[in-house]
Amino acid sequence: ETGQPQWNQYGLYFTTPANNANIVLRITNNAPGGIGNDLALDDITFRPCGPQIAVSILGNQDIVDLCEGNTDPFTLEATISPGYQLPVFWWQVSIDSGANWTDIPGETAITFQRPPTAAGSYWYRMTATEAASASLKVCRIASGHVAINIHSKPVVDAGPNRILLTGDTLTLRGNVYGETPSYSWSPPDNLSDITLLQPVASPIAETTYTLSAISAYGCTNFDRATIKIVDGVFVPTAFTPNNDGRNDTWRIPFLDPEWDVSVTVYNRYGQLIYSMKGNGVSWDGTYKGVLQATGTYVYLVTCKNPDLVLKGTVTLIR
Repeated sequence: ETGQPQWNQYGLYFTTPANNANIVLRITNNAPGGIGNDLALDDITFRPCGPQIAVSILGNQDIVDLCEGNTDPFTLEATISPGYQLPVFWWQVSIDSGANWTDIPGETAITFQRPPTAAGSYWYRMTATEAASASLKVCRIASGHVAINIHSKPVVDAGPNRILLTGDTLTLRGNVYGETPSYSWSPPDNLSDITLLQPVASPIAETTYTLSAISAYGCTNFDRATIKIVDGVFVPTAFTPNNDGRNDTWRIPFLDPEWDVSVTVYNRYGQLIYSMKGNGVSWDGTYKGVLQATGTYVYLVTCKNPDLVLKGTVTLIR
């Protein structure tokens, strides 16, 4: 007797008689009545039994951790104790931690050469049965499993390439995701802290910074961001949208994505015919799909950070 219910599992082995696979199961409580004479039945499970099967990964432990892209060969091997007269084997794989198992096509030998796979957790086991029962999966016995885990590389984003005015500073916008990765920037020149994802950078010349990361399982990845140094914003004063492949659009180069740039263009009547926010300034000389005439147009460029206001004219030549 116990203060709280305690579940106990009981089992037995039996062999069906020859030419008779029908089973009648009865459970009888022969204990006398009184305190403690209670029977609680949760479930009854039938499963085949047979020789013992053991599987291993040759030259490795039962759990192997790899990084995606690894093409090293791995051989799985099974050993089975005596018991079957004419055994038939199947290797199986599970990609959901053993909830479901799938036969690997054509893999019916004692050994199995595992092919490279994408990222994921792969469990492998061997199943076996007598040849006479080969068509019945419920008659198979199964080994324990071995696992090969393919880990994804860290996701590394060093952020966009940047534009920096001479003598100014900016913040790099790095991000790293993955299995508890560690990371750092290189080179360390003119960075506030190479171990921060978003350090302050103040290079004096064009510099490419590399953000590198390594996961808890040794998987590595990297990304780069280049900082270009400019003395000011250059605004072209003319363009020729004649589809000859040269100067067909009016572009303003060297605008940083974090400057919060606004660009507007007006014709001689003061009508707004082009506007853009961001660093993707590209005017093809049209307004609502209509070609604009050759002439001089007024532009206004404003930046919030750094605080800049540029006004001038651009000539459209056809």
